[in-house]
Amino acid sequence: MLKSIQRRKNKLRAQRKARVRGKISGVETLPRVSIFKSNKHVYAQAIDDIAGVTLASVNGKKMGLKATREDATKVGASMADALKAKNIETIVFDRNGYLYHGVVASFADALRDAGIKF
Repeated sequence: MLKSIQRRKNKLRAQRKARVRGKISGVETLPRVSIFKSNKHVYAQAIDDIAGVTLASVNGKKMGLKATREDATKVGASMADALKAKNIETIVFDRNGYLYHGVVASFADALRDAGIKF
């Protein structure tokens, strides 16, 4: 892919990310769950923006999972278990500038199926 095209795509995602992050914030009782997906793996973390700390995180790479819808469901279920271990039932979902379909939607659906509300 041409560098100019990739630079434009990255710039547009950064704009979407800034627009979403301007509207949402996480606290200890209602953390922000942010998802990151690369071409190979999926990562997620629950963040308390007031204190600036990560409350729980899941690494799809360490779990040996790829960036597919099926594996994103497994990462979402693992994230739900990590949240429940910290007694967190309600979150704010941050799609991190990605469109809500495919891997991101599968991750969110897995969280909902496990009983996490957002």
